[in-house]
Amino acid sequence: MPFGIRIQDRSDYLFYLALALLPVDGTVIGFYMPFWTPISPWLFLLYTAANWRAVIDLIKPGAHCNGSTSLTPFIFFPLVLIALSVFGWLATAFHPVQAVNSLLAVISAAACLFSLHIAIREKRLPWRPMVNILLAVYWLAFAVGVLQRVAVSFDITCIREYFAHLMSREYITAGSKWGGNRPQFLFAEPSYIGMHLFGVLLPLHWMLRRKAPDLAYNLAALIITFATGAVLMGAGTRIILDSLVAMAMVIAVATAWRQTKSRRRGLLQLIGVAVLSVAAFAVNSRLSSIAENGAEGDGSFFARIWQSLGVLCGLAKHPVHLLFGFGAGNLSDATHLGSETAVHALQALGFSANNVFKAEQWYANVTPANMFTMSAYTSFLGEFGLIGFAVLISLIISHVTDAHAWSKTTVCWFLLVVYLYTQFEGYAFYALPLFVWGTYIQTGINTNIVTVTNDQGLSADSESPKAH
Repeated sequence: MPFGIRIQDRSDYLFYLALALLPVDGTVIGFYMPFWTPISPWLFLLYTAANWRAVIDLIKPGAHCNGSTSLTPFIFFPLVLIALSVFGWLATAFHPVQAVNSLLAVISAAACLFSLHIAIREKRLPWRPMVNILLAVYWLAFAVGVLQRVAVSFDITCIREYFAHLMSREYITAGSKWGGNRPQFLFAEPSYIGMHLFGVLLPLHWMLRRKAPDLAYNLAALIITFATGAVLMGAGTRIILDSLVAMAMVIAVATAWRQTKSRRRGLLQLIGVAVLSVAAFAVNSRLSSIAENGAEGDGSFFARIWQSLGVLCGLAKHPVHLLFGFGAGNLSDATHLGSETAVHALQALGFSANNVFKAEQWYANVTPANMFTMSAYTSFLGEFGLIGFAVLISLIISHVTDAHAWSKTTVCWFLLVVYLYTQFEGYAFYALPLFVWGTYIQTGINTNIVTVTNDQGLSADSESPKAH
C-alpha cells in the first residue's frame, strides 16, 4: 500500500482519506460550515460511526484498565450542549438547518478524537504512515499556493479562473470581494494557514521530537517553509501574527529555564521575536495601519470586533441566556437582540459614524443562513452560554490533570490552541481534538502511543505488563 499504510477493514480507508484531505477545507466540493467547507470532519464522523462498538467500549465498566476512561466524558459532552440548547430553542427560536450544522460540528470534533483512538489504540494501525501522509498533502497544499502566486504574478488567466471556480470563497482573482490577488492554497481563506501549521503540524512535531526525530525534522522543515513562503507570497496578515506567537511558544518549549545559559539564550530569542514583531508592524501596511489607527485601521479587524459585539451584547442584555446560551443555530437571534446595545457601545468607544453605520447595517441584515462571528469563543458562548463553556474548560483541564500531562510543552500547546481559536469559529477543526489526544496518550500506565517500538503499528499497551 502507498506510504506503507495498513488496512484492517474497509472503514480504515475513511480514516486515511480524512488525513489526506485535512488541508482541503475551502473548496466547492466540501460541506458548508460557517466560513469554511471542510471534508475531513465528515469522514472522521463516518469512520467513528462505522466503528461505533469501539466508542461504546469506552463507557463499559473496566475500560479504565487500558487507560480509556479519560475519553468517556467527551462522548457525553454533545448531549450536554443539546440539553442547554433546548432552553434557547424554546425561549428564542429554532432554526433546524443551523442547529444541526452547529451540533454536527461539535460531534465531528469529538469524532476526530475518537477516530484517533480507534485507529491507533484499538486497531493499532501504524502511525508513521499517517504522519507521512500529512507531510505529503501539506507539501502539496504549499505547492498549490506557489502555483497560485505564480498565476497572480504573471496573470495566468486559466489558472486563476480554475481556482476561482474550485474555491468556495476565492482570493486569487483581482476582483475578489474578500481581497484578491493572494494565494490561499486549499484553505477556506488565507488567514486559516496558521490554524493548520500551528494547530496540527507544530503539535505533531512536539509529540514526535524525541520518539521520531526524523519525522519531527521533516515537520519542522515543512512548517518553516510553509510559514515563510506564505508571508513572502503575501498570503495575508494573520499568518504573520500567528507565526510570531508560534515562535514565542517554540522558544518557551525549547528553553530550559532553570539553566542559566539556556535561560539567557531563550530570553535573547524572545527579544528577537519582539524585534521581528515591531518590524512586521512597521513594514506590513495593514499592521502599521492598525498600530496607527487602532481597530479602524483595518476593515477586517474592525469587522471581527462588531461581529462578536452583537452576540456578546445580546448575552449581556439577557443574563439567563448568558448562562444557558441562545441555543445551537441561534447566533443571528442573539445578534438582533444585542444590536442596539452594540451600536451604542461602538459609538461610546469613539468609532467613526461611517464604520458604526456599517456595523448597524450588518446587524439589521444578518440572517441564520449568513451569520458568522469569526471567533469560536463568541459563537460557543452565544449558543451554549457560560455553563457550556465552563463544562468544556473543566473537561479539558480535568482530562489533562488526570492524565498527569501538565508540562511546559502542554501549557504552551494549550495557550497556542487558545490563541488560534480567537479568530476561527469552526468547532470541527482538529487543533482541540489533537490537544486532547496528545495528552490522552500520556495518561497513566505506559500508554504513550508514539514510541520507537510501535511505529509499525504495535501498541505500547501490548508491551506493558499492566496494560491488560
